[in-house]
Amino acid sequence: MVVVDDSIVRGTTTPRVVALLRKAGAREVHMRICAPPVRYPCFLGIDMATQDELIAANMSVPDICRHIGADSLGYLSLDGLMEAIGLPRETFCNACFHGQYPMPVDIRVEKLMLEA
Repeated sequence: MVVVDDSIVRGTTTPRVVALLRKAGAREVHMRICAPPVRYPCFLGIDMATQDELIAANMSVPDICRHIGADSLGYLSLDGLMEAIGLPRETFCNACFHGQYPMPVDIRVEKLMLEA
């Protein structure tokens, strides 16, 4: 079975999905992700995990594949994503994939650090 998903962010849901598919009879589960690995947090408006929580910031693709229990794992490259969108690369912020933010950010800042 080939499963296509938009992303793997924390890697907490995907192992359960793979396990359910195997329980339902899938002999092989091959994951294909239609975005590059999310390795950096977003400081510009998307509420997402911290870098410590991002699975791709802390594991290689083969390690993620083992962690989620899939037989194979493939991500779309950033070049492939930009080609699929068909618009100039500078039109989008892709910092969550490569860590090059369009403005200075302090990557030590965490979204809940000012919460009491």
